[in-house]
Amino acid sequence: MNNDETVSNASGYEFETGADYGPQDHVRLLERQYCVFRAGRERFCLSVLEVEEVVDWPTLTRIPLSPAFLMGIFNLRGTIVPLVDIAFTEGRRAGLQPRHVVVAMLKGNAQRDDLRLGIAVDEVVGTFGATDESFLDHAPDVPYCRGMLRHEERLALVVDLEKLVEVFPVPVI
Repeated sequence: MNNDETVSNASGYEFETGADYGPQDHVRLLERQYCVFRAGRERFCLSVLEVEEVVDWPTLTRIPLSPAFLMGIFNLRGTIVPLVDIAFTEGRRAGLQPRHVVVAMLKGNAQRDDLRLGIAVDEVVGTFGATDESFLDHAPDVPYCRGMLRHEERLALVVDLEKLVEVFPVPVI
């Protein structure tokens, strides 16, 4: 008889528990996949389940009197997507335009609808499989991140989309 149950910890990692496992692996960690990218001088990552796609730099429409982090909006196959620059606080080098956009989807809840959001990135490093051992629960002084991930002997900040929308409120279009 299999009594497997999936539970999540505070970091968002899922574990399977069950009587069919031996004592050494009573709780087995499931690997999660992340999309790793660079924005400014920092590496960031999002769960691949939150990333819809990565597109080349689009034609932007600027929004007058918008906050500095909102680079503009663009049309993605008939859907208007706001584009935020999460590296604006460290200042981009003059004339250095980001090359790609990571399009992420924040699932709606009782207070809001689904939100598609573009994040300006300079480089997409790729996807990375991670377990709990490579996840650090603390992201120093980054209010829109929920931790850090060890990636290729470097650290990548794990972006929390809900916190990102709180820190960088974008217009719902």
